Amino acid sequence: MKRATVSIAVGALLLGGGATAYAANDSVDVQAGGKQRPVPEAVKVPAGNKHVATYRGEGVQIYGCANGTWSLIQPAATLEHRGHAIALHSKGPVWTSTVDGSTVGAAVVPGATSPRPNAVPELLLKANLNNGDGIFGKITYVQRLDTRGGVAPAGACANGAQTAVRYSADYAFWAAK
Repeated sequence: MKRATVSIAVGALLLGGGATAYAANDSVDVQAGGKQRPVPEAVKVPAGNKHVATYRGEGVQIYGCANGTWSLIQPAATLEHRGHAIALHSKGPVWTSTVDGSTVGAAVVPGATSPRPNAVPELLLKANLNNGDGIFGKITYVQRLDTRGGVAPAGACANGAQTAVRYSADYAFWAAK
């Protein structure tokens, strides 16, 4: 997929993704339909933090080809609550509120990943950037849970090629107590 095509695809996904929000805690992930499942130990949030919100994200993982191998360039997703965009998720990774402009950037906690079949792994990320006084202004941790899709294509690729792979995930946001 050419770069211009990726940009158009990302723009369409950012405008049209669907999601839901719900309450959760560090040991139970409440999924669509009210089902619950344990959160893997590797991605649990440390004590001393409280759950702020969880939003469903829909979008793409954008991959580029270098030396015949696909590698992640960036995610591009929209997080929504009751049909309204709450945040945009982009390279960094960074989440920016479309409601109040606040931002949180984060990095994966070393070793805090949990594989998922045919999907990008679940992650625990620690905030390393906070801007603004809104919902993301005091976030300390972000969990990426219940991932679906988003895995890089298998096999070799042509140098310079790019592709966007659809994915979804639940993003749980936490702040210090």
